[in-house]
Amino acid sequence: MAIDSLKRSLLLLAFCLAQALVLNHIHLFGYATPLLYVYFVILFPRNYPKWAILLWSFGLGLAVDMFSNTPGVAASSMTLVGFLQPMLLEPFVPRDSIENLPVSVRSLGLAKFFTFSLMLVTIYCLMFFTIEAFNFFNWQHYLLCIGGSIILTMILLMTLESVRKE
Repeated sequence: MAIDSLKRSLLLLAFCLAQALVLNHIHLFGYATPLLYVYFVILFPRNYPKWAILLWSFGLGLAVDMFSNTPGVAASSMTLVGFLQPMLLEPFVPRDSIENLPVSVRSLGLAKFFTFSLMLVTIYCLMFFTIEAFNFFNWQHYLLCIGGSIILTMILLMTLESVRKE
């Protein structure tokens, strides 16, 4: 368990630094910003303690908020995604799979992994940009930010997943 916590801490640090130092400065066409740290929550295996997923999600969201100057936006959005992750994962997991099945393209299959990831990224982007904007005055900009960020995040997420080793 200690090795798992150390690995997750290093992964949390890596995602936080990547987001704060590189990805926050990418605004494709003025709308799309990759929010790759959602991948951290997607990777939690089946039957991982729900309280631990919530704590890790909130911790990463809080760290991203501190470095990105978005007070509470990422923390609340990540906590919601961390809460929904175990429930959304269950329909995609084969019934005869092991208890602590890792979430990856190899274990779920490309279509299931992509659908599962797309659901979590969409929920995250909807929550993130809704809280950030806090109004629907410029709804075209709001929808372009959500759609562009979903597409860019999914491209980066699937690229990372294709080179990841279990």
